[in-house]
Amino acid sequence: MDLKEVHSFILNFLLKKVDMNIIITKNSEETRSIASEMAKNILSVQSQDKLAVVIALEGVLGAGKTTFTQGFAEGLGLKDDVRSPTFVILKEYHMELSDKNLRFKNFYHIDCYRLKDEKDIKDIGLSEILKNPENIILIEWAGNIKKALPKNCIKIKFYYISENKRKISIQ
Repeated sequence: MDLKEVHSFILNFLLKKVDMNIIITKNSEETRSIASEMAKNILSVQSQDKLAVVIALEGVLGAGKTTFTQGFAEGLGLKDDVRSPTFVILKEYHMELSDKNLRFKNFYHIDCYRLKDEKDIKDIGLSEILKNPENIILIEWAGNIKKALPKNCIKIKFYYISENKRKISIQ
């Protein structure tokens, strides 16, 4: 799947025309690129949603979740060095409004690897973060807090195929 096809798929997905798709990436650069395109598409969709956009990532260690997150942050235009907040759980980044981004002000990167269940996430104020339509929230190890996730979140699963190759399922 080339970037034009990825762009079209993501735009269709965001507009609810597609239920699921599979993407195979051959290296980390492709994973980052797909994530960057997804972020750009999210910024370009003019929505009147009254809740944050939530992207829930799942996959084993080394499957590509953090690489995807870094590419996603690049697509949002963030210049910060994005790393998994495994020990702090949550990291907030402020975004600049522009002609490409008329809605979103904050990007939250949450890593639930160390959490046992959704009770552990309440202390960071997730429910308030989810209610703000100016937020984009990307959650690694989202399965650890699945009961706290909104029903309309974008679910992405990563599968390790080989040292460099990954299967990415978007639902």
